[in-house]
Parts: sequence; C-alpha cells; structure tokens
Amino acid sequence: MIALLKRGPKCDQPEEESDRLQRAHMENMTKLAEAVTVVLAGPFLDDGDLRGIYIFDVETIEEAEALTKTDPTIQAGSLMMELHP
Repeated sequence: MIALLKRGPKCDQPEEESDRLQRAHMENMTKLAEAVTVVLAGPFLDDGDLRGIYIFDVETIEEAEALTKTDPTIQAGSLMMELHP
C-alpha cells in the first residue's frame, strides 16, 4: 500500500508545536520501520502540498489506514494521508 502525505488543514502550527509534532512523527516512523510495516518513507523536497510518502508492507487498505492513524501529525491534522492499494 502507498500512502501519500499531504498538507493537512492544521498545517500552520506554531514553531514549537510543529517541532514537537515532527519529532513524534519521526519516532512513529521509526517504530513502524522496526516492525517492518513501513518499507519506505520519506519527504518530498519541493515544499508543495504533497509532503511525503509511506510504502506499507500490509495486506489490506484497512491495515494501512490503522497504521496511518498512529502518526501524531495525522492525529493533529497537520498532515493527511491519501491511501492507494
């Protein structure tokens, strides 16, 4: 499954909150990679609305959706995920 990370409705956070969310986002990605549910993840560097990508090693879109919901930036609304099988 592929997840495209897109700029969310609450992307304009104060710098301190944005930094905290980014650290939590990276910690979450590390956990997913260690569990081998994420096989590739990374940012896009052009500063557009499309911010990054995850490639999940899961069987269903529901599993990928559940994993995306563990991301603090998704929970906070600073990023959104668009999932594709």
